[in-house]
Amino acid sequence: MFSHLMIGTNDLPKAKAFYDSLLGTLGVKPGFVDRHRVFWRTPTGIFSVTQPINGEPATVANGSTIGFAAQSEAEVQAWHAAGIAAGGTTCEDPPGVREGTAGKLYLAYLRDLDGHKLCAMYRLPKA
Repeated sequence: MFSHLMIGTNDLPKAKAFYDSLLGTLGVKPGFVDRHRVFWRTPTGIFSVTQPINGEPATVANGSTIGFAAQSEAEVQAWHAAGIAAGGTTCEDPPGVREGTAGKLYLAYLRDLDGHKLCAMYRLPKA
């Protein structure tokens, strides 16, 4: 459904370092800089950060969460640890299993350096 997702940042070099570390735990290669943007390309889509082209400060979208797919519980844990080590802040409940109408999910939540809410998700196999 989506081709890419782009969010704003107020510090491109710091955002690149943060997301290189965070996304590296999911097997994503370091992002490449194109003028005022950084792109991380995968077979399933593109994630990017940009300095706003209108010259105004980047702001956080209240109520938004950006979810990244993980391949295991260990990958979710590594993602969360890398995010904290890179300056992110944990939010919501600690990483762990959540049950809902979508089944059992292993989730971890962070806020990036600009305050965007992020999630790593591993869908647990059905028993």
